Amino acid sequence: MAHSEVRPLTDREFRLFQALVHEHSGIYLSDVKRALLVGRLSKRLRELGLESFETYYRLVVDGPDKEERVRMINCICTHETHFFREPKQWELLEQTVLPRWREQGEAGERPRRIRAWSAACSSGEEPFTLAMALLAHLPASWDIDILATDLSTAVLERARAATWSIEKAAEIPAEYLKRFMLRGRTDHGGTYAGRMKAGPALRQVVRFQQHNLNESPAAPGAPFDLIFCRNVLIYFSPESKPRVIDHLLSQLAPTGMLFLGHAESLNGINARVRGVIPSVYRFAP
Repeated sequence: MAHSEVRPLTDREFRLFQALVHEHSGIYLSDVKRALLVGRLSKRLRELGLESFETYYRLVVDGPDKEERVRMINCICTHETHFFREPKQWELLEQTVLPRWREQGEAGERPRRIRAWSAACSSGEEPFTLAMALLAHLPASWDIDILATDLSTAVLERARAATWSIEKAAEIPAEYLKRFMLRGRTDHGGTYAGRMKAGPALRQVVRFQQHNLNESPAAPGAPFDLIFCRNVLIYFSPESKPRVIDHLLSQLAPTGMLFLGHAESLNGINARVRGVIPSVYRFAP
């Protein structure tokens, strides 16, 4: 079906979407994100045969299909992620934190279980990296549970499929790749050429759920020993950010650790925590 071309986004329309996205996700689209908004939404407007952003705005706000708001947020969210991203954080976890917790568990000083939350998990690389690290460094008798959440339902479906391009294998240490990933075949003998899939041991410990950090409902499974919320705070407005941080800390166990992105810091924002290494925090004693 041939459509007319989408009319350019006006200043007024940009402000309408800016307010709508902020209200429903806490994500603040600064003026430099204007081109991103146009790029991400134009395709959806063309699919719907709409000629103006205002018409689409009305459809999202007043239209009968309540799912369209979810689709709009899905279009705008950025989902850039890798396995074993931020190597210093994984080094801290695998060489210092997990050996200590394992020792405490064996001495009866802490329960032999780990509850972890990967908030804004995107296409799943982070929660599955976490699963590899925990399964490799803790005895099989330990109870491991990883909650992976994201605002975007579309990206959660990709994460749940736990299948990635084989190029991604280069991001995973060789011994983990061999132990935890399936290559070029499915459990039922079918093939997915050029792809790799998380093996059953990983899929068993990761569960997925849609979650909006801006709305602050309790994350099922709290309190968590580990919370990863990396490269997410940069998208929130100055007003939303402290609220999101308070929400994350309210879900963290007293001895737990919060991992942020390398460009993010809680210094001067929250006095309840102290840095362990840059961008990793625990509660102040």
